[in-house]
Amino acid sequence: MTGGLLFASVGVILFAMGVAGVLLLGHLLRRILAFNIMGSGTFLVLVALAQRNGIADPVPQAMVLTGIVVAVAATALALALARRLYVLTGKLELSQDDEE
Repeated sequence: MTGGLLFASVGVILFAMGVAGVLLLGHLLRRILAFNIMGSGTFLVLVALAQRNGIADPVPQAMVLTGIVVAVAATALALALARRLYVLTGKLELSQDDEE
């Protein structure tokens, strides 16, 4: 097993863990964390599969770097919205449709 394939496999596992966390967890901060884990898995897969004959391709690496910057900004926005929700409602869980 090559290094790129190993990193891609770990990235797929991280992505699957993130998807499960987003779907199964109710707490908003845990969902944000699971979404970040899912993004990290995606970045790891993109970097791992961007090698040709042992030489790294710079275009996917630049895309991943840009994606990391966007992910940090999106996380900051999500945390700000979660804080605002906590100030307004006093809890960090989204209400279910059947409760209303």
